[in-house]
Amino acid sequence: MSTAAATGVWGRTEQQDFRSRVRGTLLGAAVGDALGAPVDGLGLGAIREAHGAEGLTELAASHGGGRGTVTAATQLTLFTVDGLIRAQVRRDTGAWHPPTDLHRAYRRWAATQRDWGPDERRKEDGWLAREEWLYARRGPARACLTGLADDRMGTLDVPKNPGDQGPEAATRSAPFGLLVGWEPQLVLQLAVECAVQTHGHPVAYLTAGAHTVLVHGLARGESLDGAIQRTLALLAARPGHQPVTDALRHALGAVRQGMPTAGRVEELVGEGEAVGALAAAVYCALVGEDIRHGLRLAVNHSGASAASGALCGSLLGALHGETALPPGWLTELEGRATVLEIADDFAMEMTQGPALHSPAGAAPGWLARYPRA
Repeated sequence: MSTAAATGVWGRTEQQDFRSRVRGTLLGAAVGDALGAPVDGLGLGAIREAHGAEGLTELAASHGGGRGTVTAATQLTLFTVDGLIRAQVRRDTGAWHPPTDLHRAYRRWAATQRDWGPDERRKEDGWLAREEWLYARRGPARACLTGLADDRMGTLDVPKNPGDQGPEAATRSAPFGLLVGWEPQLVLQLAVECAVQTHGHPVAYLTAGAHTVLVHGLARGESLDGAIQRTLALLAARPGHQPVTDALRHALGAVRQGMPTAGRVEELVGEGEAVGALAAAVYCALVGEDIRHGLRLAVNHSGASAASGALCGSLLGALHGETALPPGWLTELEGRATVLEIADDFAMEMTQGPALHSPAGAAPGWLARYPRA
């Protein structure tokens, strides 16, 4: 994987492996999000009272929808992918500033939270913003709504919501890690610059960066342990990193404490902010016997269950690829067709972009889906 990404020469086997990891990352995040959504913020006692001694073990209804209903985390993740593809397409014009393209994509998501449905007159929206099922409020964080409420883009110098330590910037950041041709430090920087558009606290944006680097390592074929060590090394150079690196080390230490328990996950989650959700997700990805077991562990606690489920799912999906995901859960996942469609578009853009568009011309269908505007 890393050889193909580094040289820009993709054989068929490398392309298929990459596509499987892209699909796995996005579907895994969505499944973890949907699994955790019905118990998000409930105490562990309340979860067990409602779902039995083992807690929640299968998809359940949430947000007024059926089983497999996703939250705003999945919506925003899809717009992250959309923004990354649009950045590549706009590069043909000589414009290259991915944070701006991501901000435009997130503003398109923000419109779905205000409008009744797609506006067919806005051709510059592309295809994703015309998916009607995305026009539903699924517990969006206040920081996401306020951070994207106007045209001003939050930056590292002047971030939006500088006091917010929530996990929402992290849960939408897995797609940055799928830029396997980029160096890890650049992926980290991009994730951070896009996180501060809604979450300006160092703990929140560095957690987003850390999650991105973990996914990046896994998508390039590294082990989870190896990806964690690389992430710790990269974070060490960043001001304000200590809470995030401490949480990752705490997760590693918990693995050596015996059989995984809900109590151990609960301890890692702590106050339920970004750093706790990531620590729990990493721990569950490390100790889970398989993806189903890991995700069940990741959502049965008193914190942000949907966030920790989404973070864990994207890690396990990047590590194992789409075929390792529980098929019974995938069949009930809301928006699965959209997730697969944009996953395949992203994989095609990254491996065969020059065949789709260049400064000299482009496939009309591709520009209709991902306008340069």
